[in-house]
Amino acid sequence: MTKRRNFLKTAGAVGAAGLIAGCSGNTNNGSDGDGEGDGEGDATETATSTPVPFGDGRATFYMSPSEPQQLMEAQYAPVQEMLESDLDVNSATLQYAAGYSAVLQSLGGGTGDIAETGPFAAALGVANDRCDIILQRFGYGSWTYASVIVTQEGSDIESLSDLEGERVAFADRLSASGALYPLYMLKQAGLSIGDLPTDTGDADFTPQFSSHAEAFAALERGQVAAAGVGQFITLNDNRELIDGFRYVETTEDIPRAPIVVSPELSDEEQTAVKEAFLDAGDELYLGEDGEADTEDDLWFSDVREADNETYQPVVDVANDLGVSAELLDSGGS
Repeated sequence: MTKRRNFLKTAGAVGAAGLIAGCSGNTNNGSDGDGEGDGEGDATETATSTPVPFGDGRATFYMSPSEPQQLMEAQYAPVQEMLESDLDVNSATLQYAAGYSAVLQSLGGGTGDIAETGPFAAALGVANDRCDIILQRFGYGSWTYASVIVTQEGSDIESLSDLEGERVAFADRLSASGALYPLYMLKQAGLSIGDLPTDTGDADFTPQFSSHAEAFAALERGQVAAAGVGQFITLNDNRELIDGFRYVETTEDIPRAPIVVSPELSDEEQTAVKEAFLDAGDELYLGEDGEADTEDDLWFSDVREADNETYQPVVDVANDLGVSAELLDSGGS
């Protein structure tokens, strides 16, 4: 835990309860390790000094609810198969979580082993010993992505200051592109965000939190003046902004989302998970049907090792907003 503790000391000035750490980097103390020794396993050493792999012999992979459950289960079916075949477990299961907080609570409590989640949720989870980040994902030709505040084409919202007194939709409170960065953009524009995203607080606008899809749907229905979401939810199949909408503000170069693991896993187990992803072929990303360019393809197509610096931009924004660790237990989704 040395690297994590050192990183926390330099992560910002919001106090011990509110420090946000980025990627843990300490998970394996360098991924090379000496983990090959437990592949076959010396029977005596295993019995006396090594815990049962993944506790109950089952690897549980948690999915954050960014898309409908049935679709995500199809998308991650090859990941389930890969974990079951490459790890020393009897079975691997997929779990659809209620939100980012639920993912982190499961990992921190040891009921979950591996998860896909957002950059902000993972950074906050690392700072509070609820997860370790081992990988970063690559999608749509980049290791980074964008957050936008979007409105309808014909609305009167020309600048962020026009959102004073309006209702604004956001994704999960723990979403980087759907909460953290939109709130940062609003604050930079001179609007008060109160105690957001931790509490509704005394903001200059009325926030509502749900998911990327629901926030954008609320904008489509005319229930809100604008939505702060990940740019991906606003694009059509050609990766262009959906007709009838326009961006009010955009922040780019947010590090794409990580793969995280439970801190309850041993270094060897964490290394095994990381290597399983790194060694996987292209079929890992093709979904249940095994075919490219179909609905059940994963949005990402590669992974790489990450370190503390990878998620430092997220740490900096969280520190600027003074985000508290209480957000982990807010239950917002």
